[in-house]
Formats: sequence, structure tokens, C-alpha cells
Amino acid sequence: MTSHALELVPDAAGQEAVRRDWQALRDAGLPSQLDHPGATNLPHLTVVSAPELPDAALDVARARLGSLLPVRARAAGLLLLGGQRLTLARAVDLDDDVVRRVLAVRVQVPDRRHVGWLPHVTVARRLDRSDAQRALDVLGHEDVVLDLTVLRHWNPDRGTATRVAGI
Repeated sequence: MTSHALELVPDAAGQEAVRRDWQALRDAGLPSQLDHPGATNLPHLTVVSAPELPDAALDVARARLGSLLPVRARAAGLLLLGGQRLTLARAVDLDDDVVRRVLAVRVQVPDRRHVGWLPHVTVARRLDRSDAQRALDVLGHEDVVLDLTVLRHWNPDRGTATRVAGI
């Protein structure tokens, strides 16, 4: 089942920085988010995903997060999530106020897919465990600065991503 999502999207420079990771993985013959065929596939930070997003969640997101944009973030560490097949992501450091505001949005969504919130930007999915070290070596350890400028709603029922707030 595909989920609706609220996502924070970086500006063009931030998107390009993440796309460099995507390209480096592809150039190394590893899975990459560049392999995702969707027209709305952009580097992003998922605020919440669920089978449906109540209007209240969109309203709270617009008020609590939209008023903060743009937000500076730092993608600092690398995360390996999953079992035999891994998701590789950059962990994202955010100001405590931003995290509190995200949590205020998330509690408006009773059927959210995950409890808690682990801010990250996905760079690859379905990575074999045996390729994990090579992928980490390809990406290195340099921080990536992201200016998050747009809050968008991904609607899988319509196949659209619409701006909720931002510049």
C-alpha cells in the first residue's frame, strides 16, 4: 500500500547535493534513488506518512512548519536501516524547535506508518547487506547542508505532489 506523505524539500542547492550522492552510488554500480522512476522523486525529509492524511494534520503542518521555512539542516551521518536488504540514508540534524513542531504534526495522524521520528534523507533502497561497506565508502563522511524550503503533500491516489507551504 502506498502512503500519503508530508515532506520537507530542500532548495535547488540541497537537492543537487543529495543527487550527487545518488549519482555516486549509481556510478559505483550500487542501488540509488536515481533508480526511482517517479516524476515527483525529489530529495526530501518525510515528516509523516500514512494511508491518509487528515485535514487537521495539513492545517497543523501549514501553521507550525510552514511558518518556519526556510529551515537550515545538516545531513551529517549515514544510516543503514532494514534487514537483508537495506535502506541507506543521511541522518539529518535539526533544531529542537523544528523537531517539536514535526511531532505536533505527527500526533494529528493516528495511522502513521512509524512511531517516533528519525529525520533522514534516503539515498538508496534495496541495498544488499554485502554492499553496505562499499556504499558507505562511496559516500564518505562529509556533511551536507540542506536549506529546507518547501513543505509538500505527496498524494499517491492522484499521483501528485502539492505545495502546502514554503517559498
